[in-house]
Amino acid sequence: MFIELEVKLGIIVHGYTAENREIEEVCQEPEFVKKIVAIDRIQSISEKYILVKSSHERVMYWEYKGTMEELKQRMLAADIKIA
Repeated sequence: MFIELEVKLGIIVHGYTAENREIEEVCQEPEFVKKIVAIDRIQSISEKYILVKSSHERVMYWEYKGTMEELKQRMLAADIKIA
């Protein structure tokens, strides 16, 4: 299953240091872009970010357009289960 989102890249996590701290790359993308995203890539959703799995065992934090409640309602309308 997929969902269309308007997102821009916020942070890429490339791995962890020896002290178990995230190695982050902060991005400054100026505009949102539309993406069709596989639901199984989404790890979590907060008020500001969608945490998604990426290649090479990385994760990315995407900023998204709209509110968390709007996104939740879209997912429920698409019959995506939220407990």
